[in-house]
Amino acid sequence: MREWGRAEAGAGRLLPWVPVAFGGGIALYFAADHEPVLWVVAATAIALTLGAVLLRRSRLFAPAIMIAAVAAGLAAATWKTARIAHTVLAKPLYSVSLSGFVETRDIRERTDRFVLRVTAMEAQRSDIRLERVRLSVRKGTAPEVGSFVQLKARLMPPITPVRPGSYDFSRDMFFQGIGASGFVMGAIAASVPPDAGGLRLRYAAIMQGLRDAIDARIRATLDGDNRAIATALLTGRRDAITTPVNDAMFISGLGHVLSISGYHMAVVAGVVFFAVRALLALIPGLAVGFAIKKWSAAAALVAAAFYLLLSGAEVATQRSFFMTAVVLIAVMVDRRAITFRTLAVAALIVLAVAPESLVHPSFQMSFAATLGLVALVQIGMPNLFASPDHSATARIAMWGGREIAMLFLASLIAGLATTPYAAFHFHRVTPYGVLANLGAMPVVSALVMPAGLLGLIAAPFGLDGVFWWLMGIGIDWMIAVSRWVAALPGAIGRIPAFGIAPLIASSLGIIVMGLLRTPLRWSGGLLLLAAIAWGLSVRQPDILIAGDGQSVAVRGRDGHLHLIRASKDSFLLKEWLAADADPRGAGGASLSDGVSCDESGCVTPLADGRLVALALRIDALADDCSRAALVVTARPAPPDCAAMVVDRQRLSAQGALALTQRGDGFAVQAMKARGTDRPWSPATAGEADFGASLAPQAAAPRNRDATPSEADLQAED
Repeated sequence: MREWGRAEAGAGRLLPWVPVAFGGGIALYFAADHEPVLWVVAATAIALTLGAVLLRRSRLFAPAIMIAAVAAGLAAATWKTARIAHTVLAKPLYSVSLSGFVETRDIRERTDRFVLRVTAMEAQRSDIRLERVRLSVRKGTAPEVGSFVQLKARLMPPITPVRPGSYDFSRDMFFQGIGASGFVMGAIAASVPPDAGGLRLRYAAIMQGLRDAIDARIRATLDGDNRAIATALLTGRRDAITTPVNDAMFISGLGHVLSISGYHMAVVAGVVFFAVRALLALIPGLAVGFAIKKWSAAAALVAAAFYLLLSGAEVATQRSFFMTAVVLIAVMVDRRAITFRTLAVAALIVLAVAPESLVHPSFQMSFAATLGLVALVQIGMPNLFASPDHSATARIAMWGGREIAMLFLASLIAGLATTPYAAFHFHRVTPYGVLANLGAMPVVSALVMPAGLLGLIAAPFGLDGVFWWLMGIGIDWMIAVSRWVAALPGAIGRIPAFGIAPLIASSLGIIVMGLLRTPLRWSGGLLLLAAIAWGLSVRQPDILIAGDGQSVAVRGRDGHLHLIRASKDSFLLKEWLAADADPRGAGGASLSDGVSCDESGCVTPLADGRLVALALRIDALADDCSRAALVVTARPAPPDCAAMVVDRQRLSAQGALALTQRGDGFAVQAMKARGTDRPWSPATAGEADFGASLAPQAAAPRNRDATPSEADLQAED
């Protein structure tokens, strides 16, 4: 083991661990209860980095540089938040007059959506000023990007997690510079802007116009989901795909095709690289006298940069571009392209530019898959492509056996590496993902994406129609494969929610297995097994309470959740059921089994027979407090309520709650832990101090009635 340890600590083996430590510092930032002090963390990072430089010839250099990387990650995330700091809406505003520039526009299946950069804002009884808002409108009425509009809207605070531990969309919106979401009320009036809006807005308008032009050309040949998927692959707009096809793609394991990521960027760069190199090789003078391989890499880099801009430059696409750029630059400077160092440099660039990407599923899944594939290239390919030992192997290899084996291994490893993150964020796995990728990805790589690139090149000449038609044929095949795989028995692998700790353990296991070269890598496998056992042993909560107090899910005697709700929030219900690995749909009649309701509220029993009540009216609280074990209400509860209570004050301070039965009381897990105050989730003014448990209140001693009975009085007389 000492020999293995020395080998792992050898020259050149330290760099891949630096982004791991840097990401650990970013993770510490997001785990903090309140915002770190920028100058303190920055000074600490600088001091530790200087200390590591001074120790560069010491045995302490490795731990010193790792500690410095952790501090640098914490400082980078803190600085990014301070740089983009803006106001976040805390309470709903029901009639707001807004004026501003349209920065982005999304075309979706039922409604459209756009982001407005606010220049003027007027609201009754509020002087808040927001920088950007995201608004939904009737389909087909979204204004053009770059236009200046005036409108009235209803604004809501960013969406908070629907249950403790679920994904925080408000954090995403904060880092996008958006302070509220809502919908437009009435007509949208275009007007003359007070200024030009800036170069960034003009660039956004040009790129949006280009995307619209591409979509119009595709629309002339394709329609329905074929058009929506073709547009998604080329421009990144994937919201117009119908729900059945979208679900089939994700259930089958082909959902990654719809999100522009490393695969798409690699195909674009690869097609351009080999096409340019093949064309240049036709000219003998160039092929002999010049480095056409480097020229081809430069052309591929330009094509990848254009694809990045065309697709909207989202965080996942930026990560893909940086990774591709590092590979192509390595080719131009005569270095090995696909190495752990390449991956490490790309990860450092992405995390330095966008530290918030660390907690996004696209970053986690894409880098886990890439780490697995790089390990396959570095370790598996030399063995697989070694000289065959006998003629049977040679014949299999000649007919493409090695390529098929590599495609199978790549799909298998990428699927396994991304499984923990798919299970954590989406509560499902894809048992037949390898089958779907083997059936669809060769067609996507060889037909769909090349046809799309040729369509883009041919569009200015008016010769693009045939390429969109070819692209549609490949998309038809991809949809057919996804639907077939999604219909197989057991295709939907549901996983109940588990905490962040098993995910961290599994991430460390994947990193250890991917980065280590000696047999010490198998210790990562032990970590993975421990993480799986840990995740599967997590107990699911007995009661879920929505942050607005309008919906409650109670686990009954049958082990399933029974829903009490006064709102029609289908998204919340889908998330609750998915996190419970419950196959029932949001409209299932069995969801309300055992629930009794009237105008004042609803009650349903726990597994032990005690009642949980949702009180909708004040006059129902007295009755519910006397007969229910737990009362949930969006109103202030009376101080003498005999039941355990979750009321407006607690919900305002802690948000959504998950209760797990502990004896006669409950352990409480809150969406917002005590003392938490972050820019995307600011603390509520004057919030009370609520504990991490609920316990039955001791019954108050009652005074006995002193009036004697009439019979006793007569007997005494």
